Amino acid sequence: MLRTFVNGKIHQLKVTGLQPKYSGSCLICPELLAAAGIEPFEKVEIYSLTSTARIATYVFPGAAEGEFTLNGGAALHFRLEDRVAVVAYRQEESFSGANCVIVDPLDNSIAETLRYNTAAEAFVTAIEE
Repeated sequence: MLRTFVNGKIHQLKVTGLQPKYSGSCLICPELLAAAGIEPFEKVEIYSLTSTARIATYVFPGAAEGEFTLNGGAALHFRLEDRVAVVAYRQEESFSGANCVIVDPLDNSIAETLRYNTAAEAFVTAIEE
């Protein structure tokens, strides 16, 4: 039976831009996407860490380093400076692990990358850069 598990996560990302007149999605720095294992145009869920907002959209790569811009309807759910978690999921029979990128609150750079290990390993480890 297929179950839905986290595939990659970017945690504590700060909203730096809002473009409500642009038609959809969000722009994320390609370095953050790669570190989390999230592919361009992949569906993600964005959870506010500063309000109750939760949305689903897809990601565009191409934001400059440190930038995270919400576009279209997504921009209407958040404010500049909000902190969010961006999460992608995958379906598989059992959890095979995932990366979690913790973002530095000052500049949206990578502060730490954690590895969510398989259920058999049952703990989280820091990835050595």
